[in-house]
Amino acid sequence: MKKPFITKEQVEEIVKTYPTPFHIYDEKGIRENARALKAAFAWNKGFREYFAVKATPNPFIMKVLQSEGCGFDCSSYTELVLSDEVGAKNHDIMFSSNATPDEDFKKAFELGAIINLDDFTHIDVLDKLTGIPETICCRYNPGGEFKTDGSPNVMDTPRDAKYGMTHEQIIEAYKILKEKGAKKFGMHAFLASNTLTNDYYPTLARIMFQAAVEIKEKSGVEISFINLSGGVGIPYKPDQPANDIAKIGEGVRKAFEEILVPAGMGEVAIFTELGRFMLAPYGMLIAKAIREKHIYKEYIGLDACAANLMRPAIYGAYHHITVLSKENAPLDCKYDITGGLCENCDKFAIDRDLPKIDLGDYIAIHDTGAHGFSMGYNYNGKLRSAELLLREDGSVKLIRRAETPEDYFATFDFAGGDFNL
Repeated sequence: MKKPFITKEQVEEIVKTYPTPFHIYDEKGIRENARALKAAFAWNKGFREYFAVKATPNPFIMKVLQSEGCGFDCSSYTELVLSDEVGAKNHDIMFSSNATPDEDFKKAFELGAIINLDDFTHIDVLDKLTGIPETICCRYNPGGEFKTDGSPNVMDTPRDAKYGMTHEQIIEAYKILKEKGAKKFGMHAFLASNTLTNDYYPTLARIMFQAAVEIKEKSGVEISFINLSGGVGIPYKPDQPANDIAKIGEGVRKAFEEILVPAGMGEVAIFTELGRFMLAPYGMLIAKAIREKHIYKEYIGLDACAANLMRPAIYGAYHHITVLSKENAPLDCKYDITGGLCENCDKFAIDRDLPKIDLGDYIAIHDTGAHGFSMGYNYNGKLRSAELLLREDGSVKLIRRAETPEDYFATFDFAGGDFNL
């Protein structure tokens, strides 16, 4: 059973100032997790986590992670600006994007970010826009299917993914980049999402390490850093096993010692680019039960909706639900938990066994710390909620206010009521 990091009594105090719905994040949990990741890769002196800003693009959260030594992975112009505003400089930022607009490349170059080229054709694009920086990274797509050692199931199919360069392309890319003046080279790959196995990173590492050795032999380019990207998942369901980051780090170390060290590449730095693993378990969406409906099924309507958390609506994703103060009550009722959007997919849970829910009960929806608020939208004129930070001392800080109708209308130019076409 998942345990909320906040109680009903705390929520009752919070709503005196900040009404539901709101996303709330656990600073203590975030810091402890960041430190556990760092410890798992302490054997690699160049290790660094580049937090995936897309997961939770909030400057207060980013400052917490920055204070724990994290850099930032950006995928857009806006994320680059945000990282710059929180004080990330030069190689504190990695820029990994695809179908990249010219202005995004220019901004990344201006900030001195490590640019991760997604495609072979981007070499010429970047060269014409800004020139090739001395430090450059290339994204690798080995093709085929991807499996972990010990798992008979295909986890993902890189050959169908739009990301990265082929094996032949990436070797040629490094040759060209070296000719154009690059001096320090990185390699990046992302082959699977939300994996629940300690084998994912070690298996990916072996693929990348072997490719790095071949790149050195065939192009004369020695890779300085290897970015394992994201993909380490979290157990959204209570009965799923959690990844052990210490075992994952040890698995990568073993591959490193077996492949890179004998090839004279023992100084390669390892980077990660985690979002979900870093933040998801340390965020919750808190909502109130405001309506009930009894037709062919039993429904509980919340004051939150898919505009606050899209994942269940668009992916059918599972998010665990706790009825605060009823954690130990029998699960003797079956509900669909819904929002108020004019979409039938606007459901946080379908046929979920829960305690009896009374109107006014507070509902905690777990694991929304990544890809929760950040995927919000304004359909039906719904306004995005506040974000709060539960500090280590138990206090609560507003880190993003709730939207207002004025925010929703701010991009219209209808001053003076002139609607003439």
